[in-house]
Amino acid sequence: MDTRVNALAEHLLLIERELRVQGWWQAEAPSAEALASAEPFCVDTLTFEQWLQWIFLPRMKALLESGGALPSVSGIQAMAEMVYQQQPSVARRLVELLGEFDRLLTRTP
Repeated sequence: MDTRVNALAEHLLLIERELRVQGWWQAEAPSAEALASAEPFCVDTLTFEQWLQWIFLPRMKALLESGGALPSVSGIQAMAEMVYQQQPSVARRLVELLGEFDRLLTRTP
C-alpha cells in the first residue's frame, strides 16, 4: 500500500474511534430498508452518525482493501458542518477528522 492509502486507512480508524468516544457507535445495524435509501447520505432514513458507521466507513474500507479507484472529490466535512451547526463543539474533532480525510482523498497521489 502506498502512503496515501495508509493515511486514508488510518483516518478511517480515527473516525471510527471518535464515533465510539462520542457514544455514537451502534451495536445493531439499521434495517436493510434504511440502508438502501437512495437519498444522499441516507438523510431520510439514517442519522449522519449511522451513515458514517454503516455506509461510509465500510465502503471506504472496501475500496482501500480492493485497490479500487478512489473518489476524486469529497465533501464529507461540509456535510458534517451542516449536521452539527447547532452543536459545533460536540463534534469538533469528528469534523476535523472528516476534513483531513477529504484533503487526503483529493490529494493527487
